[in-house]
Amino acid sequence: MALPIYASPLERVWHYAYIVICVAVFLFLISPILIVIPLSFNAEPYFTFTEKMLTFDPAGYSMRWYDSLLTLGMQAPEAPRDGAWWSDAWTNATWVKAAKNSLIIGFWATVMATVLGTLAALGLSRPEMPYRRLIMAILISPMIVPIIIIATGLFFFYSNPCAILGTQCGRLTSTYLGVIMAHATLGIPFVIITVTATLSGFDQSLIRASASLGASPRTTFFKVIMPLILPGVISGALFAFVTSFDEVVAVLFIAGPDQQTIPRQMWNGIREAISPAILAVATILVVISIALLATVELLRRRSDRLRGVTGV
Repeated sequence: MALPIYASPLERVWHYAYIVICVAVFLFLISPILIVIPLSFNAEPYFTFTEKMLTFDPAGYSMRWYDSLLTLGMQAPEAPRDGAWWSDAWTNATWVKAAKNSLIIGFWATVMATVLGTLAALGLSRPEMPYRRLIMAILISPMIVPIIIIATGLFFFYSNPCAILGTQCGRLTSTYLGVIMAHATLGIPFVIITVTATLSGFDQSLIRASASLGASPRTTFFKVIMPLILPGVISGALFAFVTSFDEVVAVLFIAGPDQQTIPRQMWNGIREAISPAILAVATILVVISIALLATVELLRRRSDRLRGVTGV
């Protein structure tokens, strides 16, 4: 934004000082994240910049740590990279299995969180809903309560859920269902907040108009409500997926050996065998996060346009 021609010298000084402060804060926040990216291409097994890297010597850079994401845990990593090699990597590679678990758990946790969170937001948006503030506070409490407390509670509940409820059934710990439900619990608040924000500009008279024209509640939901709140629903789903994809504390408490996710594998790598491969995974996750955040921003702008909000 350009300064007006009538701005005083003091206003001009403050304008440029404000820009400098914003840039400094941005660099302070983003530098710890960006520094990981060049380190992931280090040719040496170190977490520091080598002399060759600082002098931009091509010999100081390598893709070896990205390659190790495919070879770690394989039965024959040195074999020719044909169909059998890729099958071995898909089946046995440690990081590949962790990625598959993260995607499977993240997908179903996102579906569950999106459905339940959207329904909750629709109910809380109704003016006749009693105790809306109390219910909202309870539903978004997983965002406020420390994750270690939530993980501990989920562990004791999932260890023998039916005994707590007075019935007989198996435990949910060390199962995919248990991890998915735990991640959905953490993702629901994000869906509720984003969908509720979208519904804040929703005209309730559209529902009455649809009903007056003979539309059923189901038709009204899918033809009137859903198209208008879809950007908020997708944004909430993306936040829920990122929450599941990055979650490690709940996985440490609930997941078993077969439910190793990428964050859990990174945790194990830091504790057991420190390797720059962790930096390669971190770089990939940073790129994915940036892409998802850009998608959320585009959806937010589209939602504002649909609601008639100008001046983004």
